Amino acid sequence: MNCIVKLVKNSISISLILGFSHTALAEVNSPNSIERLTIVGKPNDVYKIPGSAQVLAEKELATFDYSDIMRVLTSVPGVYVLEEDGYGLRPNIGMRGSGQNRSEKITVLEDNVLAAPAPYSAPSAYYFPTFGRIQQVEVHKGASSVLYGPRNIGGAINLLSRQIPEENLSGFFQVNGGQDGFAKIHTYVGGQGDNIGGLIEVFSYQADGFKDINQTEVDSGFNKNDVLMKTMFSSDAFFGTYQEVEFKLKYSDEKANETYMGLTNEDYSKSPYSRYSASQKDNIETDHFQIQVNHFVQLNSLSSIVTSLYFNDFNRNWYKASKIGGKGLSDGGIELAAMFDHGLLDEPLNVDLKANNRSYISKGLQSHFDFDIEEHDLKLGIRVHYDEMDRYQWVDSYNLNTDFSMTLTSAGVAGTDSNRVDSAEALSLFLLDDYQHDDLNIRFGFRFEDVEIKRKDWGKTDPSRTNLPKETKNSSSAFLPSLGFTFAMTDNFVVLANVNEGFSPPAPGNESSEAEKSTNYEIGLRSSLGSVNSEVIVFYSDYKNMHGNCTVSQGCSDDNVGDQYNAGKVQVEGVELKLGYDFTASNIRFPINVSYTYSKSMFKNSFKSKLDTWGEVYSGFELPYIPENQLQLSLGALGESWEGNLLVRYVGESRSSAGKGKIPFEQLIEARTLLDFRAVYELSDKQRMSLSVDNLLGKKYMVSRVHGSIMVGKPRSIILGYEYSF
Repeated sequence: MNCIVKLVKNSISISLILGFSHTALAEVNSPNSIERLTIVGKPNDVYKIPGSAQVLAEKELATFDYSDIMRVLTSVPGVYVLEEDGYGLRPNIGMRGSGQNRSEKITVLEDNVLAAPAPYSAPSAYYFPTFGRIQQVEVHKGASSVLYGPRNIGGAINLLSRQIPEENLSGFFQVNGGQDGFAKIHTYVGGQGDNIGGLIEVFSYQADGFKDINQTEVDSGFNKNDVLMKTMFSSDAFFGTYQEVEFKLKYSDEKANETYMGLTNEDYSKSPYSRYSASQKDNIETDHFQIQVNHFVQLNSLSSIVTSLYFNDFNRNWYKASKIGGKGLSDGGIELAAMFDHGLLDEPLNVDLKANNRSYISKGLQSHFDFDIEEHDLKLGIRVHYDEMDRYQWVDSYNLNTDFSMTLTSAGVAGTDSNRVDSAEALSLFLLDDYQHDDLNIRFGFRFEDVEIKRKDWGKTDPSRTNLPKETKNSSSAFLPSLGFTFAMTDNFVVLANVNEGFSPPAPGNESSEAEKSTNYEIGLRSSLGSVNSEVIVFYSDYKNMHGNCTVSQGCSDDNVGDQYNAGKVQVEGVELKLGYDFTASNIRFPINVSYTYSKSMFKNSFKSKLDTWGEVYSGFELPYIPENQLQLSLGALGESWEGNLLVRYVGESRSSAGKGKIPFEQLIEARTLLDFRAVYELSDKQRMSLSVDNLLGKKYMVSRVHGSIMVGKPRSIILGYEYSF
């Protein structure tokens, strides 16, 4: 593996040297910078892809101006989200039954680079790019995600950060304020000269939270800051080819008083926006640093190379209650916390707080070659990657006193709870050939993944790591072909179909080192009839083996956290529908958009696991947290200097644990219909005022039953905003 990595690194270095020294015979023009960082290219190219893909451009993202990506992605059929904190700080995103927990079963990228803290060795993404600063989003499912791994069964999300403005000088300033102490400041300034450009962007937001912690003055809020800087140099004045080198630096930090403790059924009914006093010290602190260097060379009018060198450093410590009265949260601890707050316990209550302290590194080098040969548009990609997660945890003990204060009784020693390092080395290759002949487009491609994952575990008795650790190693490789086509039956109708092999590598905690594999099928129809656009896709995912990752966020016990379970055969099938209609009446434009997803899932094996959301599974059981029906409708009205948009979102009922038939009350996540609204008025061509209302009707709803307790969704939230741009 190491020799392969060295060989690939040398190959990429040679390609860079050749790129700088090459002299083109033809005069070429540089494509838009944002196109080079996309999977699709131009947004209109989605129409030609023989698979499910959707681009949400900057204008669409501004319609409701969400800071929470999960509220945006509900407009994409086939995407499932699982709310947690109400603000989208740690999104839980899944696609086509892949599972949502910590977005661990999909590939998340920013500017075409892997964004998860350790995407191979620890895929649960406790870091997610700050969505409020993102300029464009691409969502790929099934075969259209073959270009990017390591997890291409569900799909891929590529987030495009703010690009350097093409103008000499351009900028933007926005300030928002609203209920529950919500405040947001977003600003950027940048521009380009003849051969140099630059950008600096700041995004900061905070809230006091919408939950009240019983009998305390502690809020349930957060504060998150994000700074992005870019500098770009172009070389067309000095070389025969057009070239660019872009340097990207990003830093973010977050402090949030978040918890995994939900409410009992009784407290959810009576006081849904409360939190137990035992969670008053729960807090997560994170910081993230990224450096990325992109090099682009346009060799000639038919070929180009984009190479990226990247490094990510992420640290987080989630200090939160792990045991109450000696019981885990899933084993009666939350019930004890409820009893204490209701005055049913006369003595102080012991609360253990675990410092879930972890550090992550992710780094790599990748290069994408794009060239045309007659009717073939070829893409070749290569990536060498390394990542690691260092768990160095401890447990402190407190007394929760009868006056609801907390007193430290025993301070833990760092490294005496979990003390291990998981790491991964990976080589990835892909080749994609788009062949266009008249009205037929055939796309053939493959992806190759070669992964070696290691775990070094010092246990709980060697915090200084002086002894040799227990070592385990998993290795996996996969060749993943993909074949699809689109055929334009008329100028208005395009039929599509594809099949591809999907893959996810095994985690260090997978005893059998078995990868997750599937065969995925799609068939669909796209149409464009004047102002009406539509797409319907039928999908079927046939899993040879599905993974279940044991995390605290899913209610796993301490001894099992980090383990990975194999479910064997699973099938997921469904229908995805998109419909858009746009018309004008009395000089007012009315855009209407509908998205709908129907899903059915089924385990095809019987087995036992220690994963709370699976447990003991019998063949025929449905997967948890996958509603059968999802529907979203957006209605807009746009005048000359104003606009208003209403969004209606329906999510059908789902179950919190695998099962079959009628959902038991204690596992039921009830169906819900939510409305969001936003209105904008232009004060001038540079200034705008806005009014946003999330959860317009103030509906109470549950989002999950983690640890056997209920987590509540965000209530009505009213936000006023002001924007200035130049």
